[in-house]
Amino acid sequence: MTANAQTPAALPASTGRTALVIHGGAGFVPKESLSAADEKEYRATLRLALDAGNAVLQRGGPAIDAVEASIRVLEESPRFNAGKGAVFNAKGGHELDAAIMEGHTLRAGAVAGVTTVRSPIKLARAVMEHSPHVMLAGPGAEAFADTQKDIERVPNSWFDTPMRRRQLEEAQRKEAEQKAAVIEGDDGNVRRYLGTVGAVALDKAGHIAAGTSTGGMTNKRWGRVGDSPIIGAGTWADDRCGVSGTGWGEYYIRTNAARDICARVEYRGDSLQAAADEVINRIIPAMGGDGGAIALDRDGNIAMPFNSGSMFRAWIRPDGSSGVAIHED
Repeated sequence: MTANAQTPAALPASTGRTALVIHGGAGFVPKESLSAADEKEYRATLRLALDAGNAVLQRGGPAIDAVEASIRVLEESPRFNAGKGAVFNAKGGHELDAAIMEGHTLRAGAVAGVTTVRSPIKLARAVMEHSPHVMLAGPGAEAFADTQKDIERVPNSWFDTPMRRRQLEEAQRKEAEQKAAVIEGDDGNVRRYLGTVGAVALDKAGHIAAGTSTGGMTNKRWGRVGDSPIIGAGTWADDRCGVSGTGWGEYYIRTNAARDICARVEYRGDSLQAAADEVINRIIPAMGGDGGAIALDRDGNIAMPFNSGSMFRAWIRPDGSSGVAIHED
């Protein structure tokens, strides 16, 4: 061994315990704006997604399977800004993004701007496993989907929901009234990124995986791509830590937010909570952004910081305790 060669630090042996944390997006959702029925449905869907991923972990499945299972449940729900509930762009269509990453191998796959793929997270995983690339975008991603017989295609209108149509109309009305820039300026509290979904899992082998899926920002233009499919910005996993972000993506990209959280754990020895709080609740707001993130480390510690008023989230810890929350409850 040469003088400057270094041996990787030994990781602790797996404890055989599992953990899972998921999110359905951060944003400003006042408690009074949710009816009892709406809140009940949001919570039930989050629990269903948590149970789907946890079932994989409990039977000894890999973390990446659990991440995909949880996210696919959320993609099928019209309540969240991913898959079926994806927001409208400025032209009245849908452009979807997703990424998935396996921590112990650093394998990753991502897609951006897809318009006819029912499950973007499934396509992202196919990119990781069946292509030589990490990210495919737009028509290229759709062409790759054509080579994968298990990737379901749907017309773009399949993603339409009345709620998202109303949000587009409201965003465009406010934009016209305020003559605001598309990205910059006050959006009148219309949180155009609300509802992005994600999951981070720890399996019995001690491996971590993370994934994120989104429809992006309501009323987005020019093929805008946010942080969700960008490895290191909105999605990251390594052998110590995994993160899925949700918020104003331009700021998560500029700060490399997901990777920064895990780098603080790896290089500085910060606790997961301290690292996540520093990035999400200090660095990003100081630049003018907001949002939240879910994070999980190899010991099963979970962090769920957010500064946007609410974040739809659910978790199950190594001791089996679990919860679902929307606000600061």
